[in-house]
Amino acid sequence: MIIAVNTQTLLKDKLEGLGSFTDEIMRRMVRNHPEHQFLFIFDRDWDSSFVYADNVIPVKTFLPSRHPVLWYSRFEFIIPNLLKRHKVSLFLSTDGYMPVHPAVKTYNVIHDIGFVHDPQSQPFLINRYYNHYFPIFARSADRLGTVSEYSKADIVRTWDINPDKIDVIYNGVKTVFAPLDEAAKKEVREKTTGGSPYFVFVGSLNQRKNVEGLLRAFDLFKQKGNFPHKLVIVGECMWSMTSIDSEIEQMEHADDVVFMGRLQPDALRDVTASADALVLPSFLEGFGVPIVEAMNCDVPVITSNCTSMPEVAGDAGLLINPHSDEEIANAMVQMATDAELRQKLIENAKIQRQKFSWDKSAVDLWNGMMRLME
Repeated sequence: MIIAVNTQTLLKDKLEGLGSFTDEIMRRMVRNHPEHQFLFIFDRDWDSSFVYADNVIPVKTFLPSRHPVLWYSRFEFIIPNLLKRHKVSLFLSTDGYMPVHPAVKTYNVIHDIGFVHDPQSQPFLINRYYNHYFPIFARSADRLGTVSEYSKADIVRTWDINPDKIDVIYNGVKTVFAPLDEAAKKEVREKTTGGSPYFVFVGSLNQRKNVEGLLRAFDLFKQKGNFPHKLVIVGECMWSMTSIDSEIEQMEHADDVVFMGRLQPDALRDVTASADALVLPSFLEGFGVPIVEAMNCDVPVITSNCTSMPEVAGDAGLLINPHSDEEIANAMVQMATDAELRQKLIENAKIQRQKFSWDKSAVDLWNGMMRLME
């Protein structure tokens, strides 16, 4: 069988969440099933590291996938012709995009539909494309996957999709995420904050991540006591940092905020594992990979009490209302002063994190795909 895969998110050193999902799962899937051929459809020159085995055939469309007009042309005309030419039996998309009228069996993974609930989080044309086409994609696909029970329920409720059509395929975590010893942590803190303890945020800097609220909460936290902590923010801005810049200008403790940009996995592990706690106060997450990364590093978690985050954190996280700067600040105080609480969350995480494995995710996705071929 020839299985075509939309691999437009496989970008060297720029995987982000969707790219990591595709990379980790497809790396395992092609090796687990050498009896099948996999046609990887890239939108630009591919890196050889993404050709995981001899049963992968990489191809490139002559149009890149960089804005709505090109998305339409690529998925409505170019990819359907590729599927026909290569006599594909099944098309897999791991990032939600697909032809409106696929001529083959199609399995589509839609990670979340935050763009429905937060239309200001993307530029106008992108948001309009998502809200017009993704409901059509969800109905046109023979089967869907998503990354949490929350996202499944949201898709069912918002677009009136049959829940029996949707599989939940959790994200996993890279094996590099593991605890550091105290000497290594001290070295990382020296490089990162001049030796000060710190809280870490990991994620793209967009409105739904609530970075502005985190900055305000950090200021409140610093005002509640003589805490030496800094706030380390890891991630890149998706569209505009105007609101974040404005918040920084109003902060009393802006000098204690460190922006690090995007980090590669080894460096991200070091910064995460050396933190006193991860703080992820998002308004909406389809999953929340940094939560599991922190849990695997034996770092306690503060995260929101809404959408998928309670599902992922379980009893291994301190849950807060993301709309309350005071709650976020008080949780940071607890983490800075209550060693017993921190240790309890770490111990709980050792159990909770076992739910999330890329090996299991690859098997779950494959089983969902094979249900279409029965």
